[in-house]
Amino acid sequence: MVASRIGNMIEQSPWKNAYFFARQMLNTDQYGALGKNEKLLLEIIKECTPILQCEKLSGDDKAAICKNCIRSAVNQMMRDGTKAKNNIMNFVDELDKRLVTEEDVIVFYVTAKYIVLPTNAALERVPSSDEEFATTSAKNILRTFGPVGAGRVIAVWDELGTNGCLRAERTEVIDEFTKLKKNLHAIPYHRTKLDDSILLTAFVQEFERRLGQKRKSRAGGSLEDVATFLFDYYHIKAAKRPEHFQSDLEVDKWFKCKDGWLVGISCKRTLRERWKQVSAASVEDIGIHHIREIWHLVTYDNDLSDDKITMLGKQHQTFYLRDESRRYQECKDHPILQNYVRPLSSFIHDIYELQGKNYTKLLK
Repeated sequence: MVASRIGNMIEQSPWKNAYFFARQMLNTDQYGALGKNEKLLLEIIKECTPILQCEKLSGDDKAAICKNCIRSAVNQMMRDGTKAKNNIMNFVDELDKRLVTEEDVIVFYVTAKYIVLPTNAALERVPSSDEEFATTSAKNILRTFGPVGAGRVIAVWDELGTNGCLRAERTEVIDEFTKLKKNLHAIPYHRTKLDDSILLTAFVQEFERRLGQKRKSRAGGSLEDVATFLFDYYHIKAAKRPEHFQSDLEVDKWFKCKDGWLVGISCKRTLRERWKQVSAASVEDIGIHHIREIWHLVTYDNDLSDDKITMLGKQHQTFYLRDESRRYQECKDHPILQNYVRPLSSFIHDIYELQGKNYTKLLK
């Protein structure tokens, strides 16, 4: 009953459209993401501000003039015939139906000025990569434990980067939320406490949605980042991908051994999502292109069955697992599986050995 009553109150509030305006302003496929075109959005806000503040105009006049301002700004600032303009004009046409009263225009105006624009700016300040947070801690780990600490770095890289980025996200959300609450007190338009709650939750919901998109883009390259970091830290020269090598198997890094053969490094948290591609890799292709082995850096190894390790191991594929993981402990003394698994702590040692470098210097 309480939920139903609140739902009815929300439906009666003109501010219920704040969230939907924010979503539509950022919808690229259907509406051209007008909200991401800050120059255009600022022009619309500038044109509408004096109209909404003019006391001599009626509410109906303000709604009609502001709708015309929006359409005129789009026509003046965007080139005719482009897909972007066509999509944004779809949004403008939709606004013609939604902006019926002065209150409707005010909700759109407040959403653009106090939710969409601040969120755009805050997102720019949120890191696009976990690397900057992980790098400093990773260097401290290697200074403390030496090259055997590479396993620790690989195992915790995600956590170091993710936690750092989450802290940065949290700071931006709190900062912008606090600013919005202050701005709401200064906005000279009548609202109830429920209206303010509708606005504040619209901001949080939309901000979190966009932060989630950014997290997905950050997550994809995290382990590839740690491999690059370790190569740079230990001055390991990366090799180019073998010319004409065709395989569904994704390899993120290559290095050349002292005999000229190559080792490919595949960086994934788990092998589960591309098991079919990995198992389809051709042993003959690996030999033709002078590839000694493919190494898999795996941080989540629960899905590595004995059969999977054995089948891929026979295809010159080796698994580097966390030293303390239950799976590694089970495999390291197994008469067959021990041939195909190695501890992450030996990762740098094994590269140096294959390249004929002096590993003992790293231990001093």
